[in-house]
Amino acid sequence: MSSPRRALITGIGGQDGSLLAELLLEHGYEVFGVVRRGSTDYPNLEAIRDRITLIGADLLDERSLERTLRVVDPRELYNLASVSFVPASWDEPVLTAEFAAVGVTTILEAIRAVDTGIRFYQASSSEIFGAPSEVPQNEETPLWPLTPYGVAKAYGHLITRSYRHRYGLHASSGILYNHESPRRPLDFLPRKVAHACARISLGLQGELWLGDLSARRDWGYAADYVRAMWLMLQQDEPGDYVIASGETHSVEELVAFAFEHVGLDWREYVHVDQSLQRGKAELHDLVGDASRARERLGWQPTVAFDELVRLLVDADLARARRGAPARPA
Repeated sequence: MSSPRRALITGIGGQDGSLLAELLLEHGYEVFGVVRRGSTDYPNLEAIRDRITLIGADLLDERSLERTLRVVDPRELYNLASVSFVPASWDEPVLTAEFAAVGVTTILEAIRAVDTGIRFYQASSSEIFGAPSEVPQNEETPLWPLTPYGVAKAYGHLITRSYRHRYGLHASSGILYNHESPRRPLDFLPRKVAHACARISLGLQGELWLGDLSARRDWGYAADYVRAMWLMLQQDEPGDYVIASGETHSVEELVAFAFEHVGLDWREYVHVDQSLQRGKAELHDLVGDASRARERLGWQPTVAFDELVRLLVDADLARARRGAPARPA
């Protein structure tokens, strides 16, 4: 009987990392996660904590990563570690660059030193397109990032492609558009709206302040998107893939769906705060064409936008009713 496949996930404690870990366990993998040394608080991993192995390592230290790779001996490595809240990258641009750019190179070098047969997934982002030259965007759309996060992710995306061509690594990048779940921190807009909507409906909160209600995003369900990550590493040949719903919805639509789900008129509770708008950093026309993923990976989203909104609101209603604390940023 063959031994289970082993996978190593950086950023395993986040939304995507925890969902991916659960998916891999369902497929019979042994799952290992890289965490900061000394860190123990991972609420997203509570349900599977006794089924995974967490290893303290430094993502910016090549020797530390080489030791980890030798100990774990993974078949697949998923790099999901990065600053994930885009506006925060303006406050910590150096930290963002270290993890989203330098960290990717460090991991690739560690793979090259230890085992070039390890299949590598890099979490890229629609932010690499920034101010896109075409709508929708696909894998060949020129990069034009606007934020420190987008610039760092563009480097990570390109260095992954570079190592794939230079060294023949099975290295793939998933250009993921906005994807949400109840595991998101409250800094993320869909979760912020769902949390406030639930609390308002239960009489625990009186109002919600938001920025630009006309801003539009290509939103999907995170569990669908981590399935695409796994599918990429099951292919004979590596590549880059846009993972997106292919449609955009406004913040106002998001709010309207959420409040309608709890039987309330959003106009009575939602107010606009101009200071919450991104201004020149606001991104426009980001909508992905996932045709390649559909054709080559057999991937498609299973949760529509309205279903996603209801899912988020229901999760926060359940949290509020049992008095569970909301996850902070």
